[in-house]
Amino acid sequence: MTNHVRGRKSLLWLLVPFLLFVAALPLANRIDPVILGLPFLFFWALLAVILSPLAIWLAARSDPFFQRDEAEPTDVD
Repeated sequence: MTNHVRGRKSLLWLLVPFLLFVAALPLANRIDPVILGLPFLFFWALLAVILSPLAIWLAARSDPFFQRDEAEPTDVD
């Protein structure tokens, strides 16, 4: 792990969309029950789409580079 990634635990918020879309599909792949008139899988996907920007926003707001408003170092610099 490179130095500029260490200490950025806020990036763990980015696991939320991954888990909602990928890891939970086998668990949420059901037609019943129906929630708000939607099959459960469709409701789950809609919920994931709504929660993903929130998780990305939380990751960005608590990231030290974002707070200091500085560019992130890359290997090509």
